[in-house]
Amino acid sequence: MSFYGLIWRLLPGPTAVKVIEAAVLVFAVVAALFIWVFPQLAPYMPFNDTTVGS
Repeated sequence: MSFYGLIWRLLPGPTAVKVIEAAVLVFAVVAALFIWVFPQLAPYMPFNDTTVGS
Protein backbone atom coordinates (compact mmCIF):
# COMPACT_ATOMS: atom_id res chain seq x y z
CA MET A 1 0.00 0.00 0.00
CA SER A 2 1.45 3.32 -1.02
CA PHE A 3 1.24 6.55 0.90
CA TYR A 4 -0.37 8.32 -2.05
CA GLY A 5 -3.02 5.64 -2.39
CA LEU A 6 -3.87 6.02 1.29
CA ILE A 7 -4.27 9.79 0.90
CA TRP A 8 -6.42 9.28 -2.20
CA ARG A 9 -8.72 6.87 -0.34
CA LEU A 10 -9.02 9.21 2.66
CA LEU A 11 -10.08 12.22 0.58
CA PRO A 12 -13.88 12.54 0.49
CA GLY A 13 -16.00 12.99 -2.62
CA PRO A 14 -15.98 11.86 -6.24
CA THR A 15 -12.88 11.86 -8.42
CA ALA A 16 -13.21 15.47 -9.58
CA VAL A 17 -13.45 16.71 -6.00
CA LYS A 18 -10.51 14.52 -4.95
CA VAL A 19 -8.36 16.06 -7.69
CA ILE A 20 -9.17 19.56 -6.44
CA GLU A 21 -8.54 18.56 -2.82
CA ALA A 22 -5.23 16.93 -3.76
CA ALA A 23 -4.15 20.08 -5.61
CA VAL A 24 -5.03 22.21 -2.57
CA LEU A 25 -3.01 19.86 -0.35
CA VAL A 26 0.01 20.08 -2.66
CA PHE A 27 -0.28 23.87 -2.76
CA ALA A 28 -0.48 23.99 1.06
CA VAL A 29 2.63 21.84 1.46
CA VAL A 30 4.62 23.92 -1.05
CA ALA A 31 3.47 27.16 0.61
CA ALA A 32 4.47 25.85 4.05
CA LEU A 33 7.90 24.92 2.71
CA PHE A 34 8.48 28.36 1.20
CA ILE A 35 7.10 30.27 4.20
CA TRP A 36 8.57 28.36 7.15
CA VAL A 37 11.00 25.58 6.21
CA PHE A 38 13.22 27.09 3.51
CA PRO A 39 13.87 30.36 5.41
CA GLN A 40 15.00 28.33 8.42
CA LEU A 41 17.39 26.29 6.26
CA ALA A 42 18.79 29.21 4.24
CA PRO A 43 21.57 30.19 6.70
CA TYR A 44 22.99 26.66 6.50
CA MET A 45 23.12 26.47 2.71
CA PRO A 46 26.39 27.29 0.90
CA PHE A 47 24.78 29.31 -1.92
CA ASN A 48 25.87 32.68 -0.46
CA ASP A 49 29.48 31.60 0.12
CA THR A 50 31.34 33.25 -2.74
CA THR A 51 35.07 33.52 -3.27
CA VAL A 52 34.99 36.27 -5.89
CA GLY A 53 36.79 39.40 -4.74
CA SER A 54 38.49 37.98 -1.65
